[in-house]
Amino acid sequence: MPHDEPTTAAGARATDDPSTQGGEPGLENLLHETRTFPPSSGFAAHANAKADMYDAAREDRLAFWATQATELVSWQKPFTEVLDWSGAPVARWFGDGRLNAAYNAVDRHVEAGHGDRVALHFEGEPGDTRTVTYADLQREVSRAANALSALGIETGDRVVIYLPMIVESVVAMLACARIGATHSVVFGGFSADALRSRISDAGAKLVITADGGYRRGSASALKPAVDAAVAEKEGAEPTTVEHVLVVRRTGQDVEWTEHRDVWWHDAVEAADVQHTPVWVDAEHPLFILYTSGTTGKPKGILHTTGGYLTQAAYTHKYVFDLKADSDVYWCTADIGWVTGHTYVTYGPLVNGATQVIYEGTPDTPHQGRWWEIVEKYGVSIFYTAPTAIRACMKWGAEIPEKFDLSSLRVLGSVGEPINPEAWMWYRRVIGGDTAPIVDTWWQTETGAMMISPLPGVTAAKPGSAQVPLPGIVADVVDDEARPVPDGGGGYLVLSEPWPSMLRGIWGDLQRFKDTYWSRFPGIYFAGDGAKKDEDGDVWLLGRVDDVMNISGHRLSTTEIESALVSNELVAEAAVVGAADEMTGQAVVAFVILRGEHASRAETDEGSAEIEKELRDHVAQQIGPIAKPKKILVVAELPKTRSGKIMRRLLRDVAENRTVGDATTLADSSVMELIQSGLAKPAAAEG
Repeated sequence: MPHDEPTTAAGARATDDPSTQGGEPGLENLLHETRTFPPSSGFAAHANAKADMYDAAREDRLAFWATQATELVSWQKPFTEVLDWSGAPVARWFGDGRLNAAYNAVDRHVEAGHGDRVALHFEGEPGDTRTVTYADLQREVSRAANALSALGIETGDRVVIYLPMIVESVVAMLACARIGATHSVVFGGFSADALRSRISDAGAKLVITADGGYRRGSASALKPAVDAAVAEKEGAEPTTVEHVLVVRRTGQDVEWTEHRDVWWHDAVEAADVQHTPVWVDAEHPLFILYTSGTTGKPKGILHTTGGYLTQAAYTHKYVFDLKADSDVYWCTADIGWVTGHTYVTYGPLVNGATQVIYEGTPDTPHQGRWWEIVEKYGVSIFYTAPTAIRACMKWGAEIPEKFDLSSLRVLGSVGEPINPEAWMWYRRVIGGDTAPIVDTWWQTETGAMMISPLPGVTAAKPGSAQVPLPGIVADVVDDEARPVPDGGGGYLVLSEPWPSMLRGIWGDLQRFKDTYWSRFPGIYFAGDGAKKDEDGDVWLLGRVDDVMNISGHRLSTTEIESALVSNELVAEAAVVGAADEMTGQAVVAFVILRGEHASRAETDEGSAEIEKELRDHVAQQIGPIAKPKKILVVAELPKTRSGKIMRRLLRDVAENRTVGDATTLADSSVMELIQSGLAKPAAAEG
């Protein structure tokens, strides 16, 4: 049985802590979590991962990774060299080996006699469905690869993919990999300008898109953004795009440019179902994925083939305890994000898994849609983001309780630190108080999971990613790159290379070095703050940009948000630091109330009561230093399309400034709602 004591409060760390000497103080370590959930004996007995994996990786890390690469990946030419780090910070993993990513994801399973196994259960938002076996997938990917070749795409060319979450999205990625073309997926919610900048930077010859997709109950157009992105503009570089391949998804009218635009169904249905994969070097570029940069120019994160596939397959098998012949796996991420690359297209398929992909949103046509799908397909492994979990908390436990979720045996969390109370709700309401939760930390840049519990091995702690996976070397350091002691906070770093690491920023090696390797020479700095608890387990504290300096104390927004969400009134919270004459910065909190409490905030008296209760709660959980000076009750929070809260915009509101660029928000009207007075600011605390 789990130890289930309540979260206890702790004061700020003493300023003479050794981790703070010689530089700025480390991040304060405020919240302490005492609840632990060891694996059941039954789960542990049958788990893929065993505790001795940590010992094997420590004894010979490179031999450990060589074993993973040999056991989990098929090589046309076996590698003899595991790691070449002589060109640091650009690594070469398994550099003299040759392989093909699509062959690993598809063909070898058919050759092994698993052609009839379901690879993809597709669920469209309108309710249309499609079941694709591995044999079906092999035919579709082979035809698509032949169609791309017929359009002039060759090994080494770049292809931009701008599609909704449909079967063709996965097929398109694998077809590119099959012929050795490098794909760059752009999330279907991005604007024409954002798409144009990515096409231009990658020098893409082909764009694969659709007429549109279904989202929130209606058909949303995609082709017009592509037309605008590749249109000739005065003063702009001419487009490198030669063809636009268009999937018919919604049937809506589209503008058509003869000789450039080609229907997917015309090109693919005419193509041969036989195709021989192009064998490429392990370091051949597999994909470029653009992520936002501080300069305003997106960073094209480059990942290669052999090391990436190895770590994708390894983490997917062991972190999710995958049993490929019996599990039904579902990762809710879109392929426009790295999670959709590693834990939808590559990791699961390389491991021969059966998985669900869903086109739409979790609340269309009703707030139980996800759980309806879990029940329908008997999903056993479920991987989603904390922001989605908190949205479900806000809607109420009675919604998932209408569905049979007993098939779920492993739950995962990805994208940002998860609040302990959201973790507990996830375990209790979705996991039936039995399913282990793997809270995973990784990034677009790392390519695959780096820090996570291993179900069957780890006694899980609500809200903690816990320990680096076997084969990964990570630590929390102070400003002088010295490891902080247990109980201390600082910067999360990776001090040894790993197979799925980024190989650079496309076309800009210097920016790669400056961005990731200059803060601590020779060490990769992730940009995230973290702390170690008394057991040495790692707790992510969010981006270091989100650290507040309150009266000389460096506080993490994540811990204060966790304290707020641990109150029964709160479904979700975002905290920012606003300029303050007295304290340098003051804590300002934006909170969404759980459904049953939302009406209380509609009166001034009720709002004041809620704000006092929440201030007092934070003071009790953490200490007076973290008590918000101002709390605003809001209906929604500004989030990017990947679900991350845009605290920059909230700081603008907190400091009464004009709100900055909101073009990357999933819903730009959220800021108008907050500013229009729907948010009720509390009086400044005395």
